[in-house]
Parts: sequence; C-alpha cells; structure tokens
Amino acid sequence: MTSRIEIDLAAFRSNVRALSAIAAPARTMLAVKADGYGHGMIPIARAALSAGADSLAVLDVDAALEVRRAGLEAPVFAWLHGAETDFRAAIDADVDLGISSLVELRRVADAGGSRPAAVHLKIDTGLHRNGASPEDWPGLVTAALADDRVRIAGIWSHLADASPEADAVALGEFRAALAVATALGVPADGPERPIVHLAASSAGIRMPEARFDLVRFGIAAYGSSPFDDRTAAELGMRPPMTMYGTVIESRDGRTTFDLGAADGIPPLLLGAHVLVAGRPAGVLVVDVDTTTVDGKAEVGAEVIVFGPGDRGELTVEQVAAWAETIGDEVLARASTRIPRVYLDE
Repeated sequence: MTSRIEIDLAAFRSNVRALSAIAAPARTMLAVKADGYGHGMIPIARAALSAGADSLAVLDVDAALEVRRAGLEAPVFAWLHGAETDFRAAIDADVDLGISSLVELRRVADAGGSRPAAVHLKIDTGLHRNGASPEDWPGLVTAALADDRVRIAGIWSHLADASPEADAVALGEFRAALAVATALGVPADGPERPIVHLAASSAGIRMPEARFDLVRFGIAAYGSSPFDDRTAAELGMRPPMTMYGTVIESRDGRTTFDLGAADGIPPLLLGAHVLVAGRPAGVLVVDVDTTTVDGKAEVGAEVIVFGPGDRGELTVEQVAAWAETIGDEVLARASTRIPRVYLDE
C-alpha cells in the first residue's frame, strides 16, 4: 500500500444533498475555499454542483478564476481581496465580488470590464473579519447605487457563531442594515432585488430565521460538525476524507510511518491512536516527516490516521479535539504532497 488521501465523493454528495434539504427553500452555496478544505477544489466543486449546490464560494479571485478555467459555469463568489487583485479579470469571468468598503467598491468600479461588476455589499455584524461598519454602511450602499459600473447582486454578512444569544443580536443588526439599504433605494422585491445571505454551516442548520435566500455551507459538508454538542454523524454527515500512511520502520517495540507534521499530522496528537494494520497504536512522536507509534508492525503495513470512524480510526472531529483545534484546520492542513485518490461508488 502507498500513502494517500482517499476522498469519498459519494459521501460528500450525500452531505451536500442533506444540507440542501435542511436549507430549502433557501439555495445552497458550497464553500470550496482552502482547496476545498484539503479535498481538492475542482473535483469537490464538481461534486457539489452535481449534488444540487447552486453556487460556489471561494476565498479570492485567483481561486475563482481557477474554477472558471476548469469549465465550471455556476455562480462563483469571492470576498477577500488584496492590493494586487485583478478585478477586471474577475468581472470578465462573471465572478461575484464581496465588497466591504468604499475603497474596494471604487477599485472594482475603476477596473473596467465587459459588464457591470456584480457586487455583494457586506455589513459587519460583529465578527470583525471585514465588512462595513454600521456608520459606513449607508455611504457604501449609496455609492453602489449611484455607480452604473457596478450592480448590487447581494447583501451579506458573517455570523461570529459565538453563542445563540450573540447570533440573535447579529441577526437583528443584519436586518437593520437591510432596512437601511431598502430605504436608500435597493429593491426589496422583483428581479433586481439582491440576494441576501448570512448563515454558514452552524446557522444554516440551527437558525432557520438566518437562512434568507441562500446558505453558505462549509465545514458541515466535509463531515465535521460546526457544533460542540453534536457530532457530524449525529447530523447525518459522513466524513469524505481518509488519510492513509505506510509503515517504513519497526523496531524496539515502536513503529514509524511516513507522514508527519509537514503532511498535516497535528503535533498535539500525542496520546491519541492511529490504526496500524487494523490495530490501534498510540502516537508517541510526531516529527516533521514521520510519526512513531507504540507496537510493532511489518514494513509496508497500512496506517489509517483518520477517516469516517467505521474501523475504529479517529474521525477528523476527534483529531481536532486532541489537537485543540477545529476540524476545518485539520482538513485544510492535509498536505498536497500526499496523492489524492477519488472514490465514486
């Protein structure tokens, strides 16, 4: 056997279909940022669209253009922009752009392009990642309405997911921002009404009142729960990713396999177990390129670092708990030097 990461596309599509059913009648935007959370952006984007996702979310314009070069024509949304972002290429490729400030709006408008830029204006409702402040919001909306080089295609925000109480407050702030936009002249109905979106995985599942026109599902679709009190399995989600290593040395009661911190094995995994030749083995040392566990096994034996959990291996949620992090980080850190193998049964 060789080291590899297997991606179960059937499991992923099942997750997308289940989440889309939860969100309905709101549409589903599937986040494929961070190379599809380590699963491979283009294969996972194709699978998401085939399972009923209406649109895709990426982090930046470069990723959006990669989606377009792959021949995918579904709506694509990019929201984090640097000083060198090629907005003209994005506009020409029909990429929707998240806009958080007047400076960004002007940069997009000045970029030119073959059509008016489709912009989603963002109000900051407490996450403080980006977005216009309540004080700056009226000016941003007014400027977008007055500039025929842009089209207000959406109004959106992020929830901090700090607590149900905090999210309820943020939802109220978002509704207030929508009311301001309507009062300034943004259509509240009809074909020119912008798409309204707020919820990601957590609120998309637990806050029906936050779903609006679409839900941006991310980590839940990749088989890791966004909640502390419910696992992905309890939500009906199956992790698509399984990470396999190969034993390269076994002596003195210890076994070493060929994946380490550089491949995404969290150093804090000490004390947890992996499966070596189907048997649990406690993690003793996580080096840069290798990991050593207790017990002996034949060279070439298969190691399962994490997977769906069917065979007694850790799930990504359990690995994240050991590593004192979240499932998003464990998946996204899976090294691209490990070959991906796509299963579709």
